[in-house]
Amino acid sequence: MSVPAFIDITEEDQASELRAYIKAKGAEISEENSEGGLHVDLAQIIEACDVCLKDDDKDVESVMNSIVSLLLILETEKQEALIESLCEKLVKFREGERPSLRMQLLSNLFHGMDENAPVRYTVYCSLIKVAATCNAIAFIPTDLDQVRKWIIDWNLNTEKKHTLLRLVYEALVDCKKSETAAKVMVELLGSYTEDNASQARVDAHRCIVRALKDPSTYLFDHLLALKPVRFLEGELIHDLLTIFVSAKLGAYVKFYQNNKDFIDSLGLSHEQNMSKMRLLTFMGMAVECKEVSFDTMEQELQIGADDVEAFVIDGRAGARVDLQCTECFDRKTLRVVVAYHSTHRTFGKQQWQQLFDTLSSWKQNLATVKTSLQTLSPSA
Repeated sequence: MSVPAFIDITEEDQASELRAYIKAKGAEISEENSEGGLHVDLAQIIEACDVCLKDDDKDVESVMNSIVSLLLILETEKQEALIESLCEKLVKFREGERPSLRMQLLSNLFHGMDENAPVRYTVYCSLIKVAATCNAIAFIPTDLDQVRKWIIDWNLNTEKKHTLLRLVYEALVDCKKSETAAKVMVELLGSYTEDNASQARVDAHRCIVRALKDPSTYLFDHLLALKPVRFLEGELIHDLLTIFVSAKLGAYVKFYQNNKDFIDSLGLSHEQNMSKMRLLTFMGMAVECKEVSFDTMEQELQIGADDVEAFVIDGRAGARVDLQCTECFDRKTLRVVVAYHSTHRTFGKQQWQQLFDTLSSWKQNLATVKTSLQTLSPSA
């Protein structure tokens, strides 16, 4: 990607022009180039460039892009400290002001560098920070596969890897991209080992709370497998997660009665939790038995007889109400909910085996159909 230059002159003259411009704006900087070379000049220019960002005149973008251009032609070993210094300036400058200009400068710097340059990590993190202040994360590449590739390309150590993923996660949350944020958090927690899982307790706690709070999230069993989450075993937050993974509504109600203050401290809505647990409880019931009586529904979901149909009609339950006339001792109508589709709340070894058996049977049936067709039509 080509980066705009301030003026088509030598690097030394560009540095001299930049010094003069910045000094004219009120910065305490000499107009004379240093004797230490271009990287020393750039260090001094970057230190004083705040005065450029304060201006609204048309030259500001060109001046700042000239600084970026000069940075990009420096030897790699001289770039890192200067790039980190410029990034710090652009991130901290009057947070919330001129975000589009700051993002553009960081983007020019990021795309102008070699793709495998480790210092791109610093620029990318700075981009995320600035974008988060103005709800512009949509303009920053945050695809998880791409982020994984960068982590490898930049040869990031564990600490930097965690910092990057955490920054992306927080920015996505702030911009209301909860589904994408959840995937990034799972990636972050999944990168911890038995040795350092204890360091991620805050992230693990936050991940659980956000998953429970998200109205579109209903399956949680994958969280239990994460090492930092397993480290929380024995704590209330882990007990609560376990209830949402495999227990019924009654277990949640009992937990809430004993730990109301804890639920409130997490910022969770008890009403939303009840609604979610009702559906999870019904999902578990539907897997065990395709037909569930209204009486069982009333008891397990803690709702009145008049609310059963409303619950099922709500679309999310994936079921239909079937009123069947059955001969009983009292000769009354036995009302039954028939689940035509059910989703497993947990997907473990048993479910994988069931899926394997189903696919194997399907494959065998297709082979039988093919053989039958060939018998009827030898040329088929």
